[in-house]
Amino acid sequence: MPSEKPLQIRQRMAYEAELASIPWLTVLRPAERERAIAELRVGDAQAGDYVCRIGRPVTYWFGVVQGLLKMSSDNAQGMTMTFTGVPPGGWFGEGTALKREPYRYNIQALRKSVVAGLPIDTFDWLLDHSIGFNRFVMNQLNERLGQFIAAREIDRMNNPDLRVARSLAALFNPVLYPGVGEVLRITQQELAYLVGLSRQRVNEALAALHAQEIIRIEYGGLRVLDLEGLRSCMFTAKGNGSA
Repeated sequence: MPSEKPLQIRQRMAYEAELASIPWLTVLRPAERERAIAELRVGDAQAGDYVCRIGRPVTYWFGVVQGLLKMSSDNAQGMTMTFTGVPPGGWFGEGTALKREPYRYNIQALRKSVVAGLPIDTFDWLLDHSIGFNRFVMNQLNERLGQFIAAREIDRMNNPDLRVARSLAALFNPVLYPGVGEVLRITQQELAYLVGLSRQRVNEALAALHAQEIIRIEYGGLRVLDLEGLRSCMFTAKGNGSA
């Protein structure tokens, strides 16, 4: 069951191992890094907890230390549209933080996760004082733009196998999600939530990718064997398969 206590109340200081998994800390100068670490907070989210909610003011720039989050919104008909998943190493919401506008999406934990947050004032201070941090954020924004253009393309695909392949490729983005590496810890049900297909249909698509030696299905996750192949693979056998 999701916790009733807000994530912000359950915050704590980051452990050394958690700090080592935060990619942008390495681009900071000593004084910048010291200030950032002093201000960073970490929260333990249960499955179903909301990290951000539509309409709420931005207070932190968030990142995933462990676990898996999903970014989504609800349309006028009450249906949920999932934009992307956020695996370990991923930081998100820099556009919202820059503009200090209310969130236009929900971020929810799909499983027990560890989420880090940098206060918005510290985020702004780093932008004002750190060239390395500015470059990191610019790279994030550039990659994010490409990710959402690709997401629009995925939404229009009628081929379920392609939807799974391209969605998986997005989760293996080494710039946005450096903590993933070659193995993504994800269940078929979690992937089904992110892609918007049934678990059975996702299983069929993964089996096809496995047969082509593009991925390898392992206990508790997926190993990518050919990232470029995953990004560019084409299927013809099930061109109009349904969810």
